Amino acid sequence: MAQPDDERLTALAARFERDDPRFAQAMRAGRPSPPREYRRRGAWWALAVALAVLITGVVLADGLLIATGLVLAGMAAQLFDPHRTRGRRPPRR
Repeated sequence: MAQPDDERLTALAARFERDDPRFAQAMRAGRPSPPREYRRRGAWWALAVALAVLITGVVLADGLLIATGLVLAGMAAQLFDPHRTRGRRPPRR
């Protein structure tokens, strides 16, 4: 029975390495980083830019900048979703 468990653990480790190499390397080092789904640095930058554009549009009373800021804020909010797919196909049923 030990052999099938070892094979499953090896397959799981290989899948970890393929899906998120940074997380797998950090696990080997003993200092795990958050998985890719929970890294949101880019989302915070996008939200900051969106808010800057929105505030600039309000201060200058420019409707196009306000609309652009709102659209960018909506796009930035989508980046906070931990279950979004990154160009991957949804699993088949």
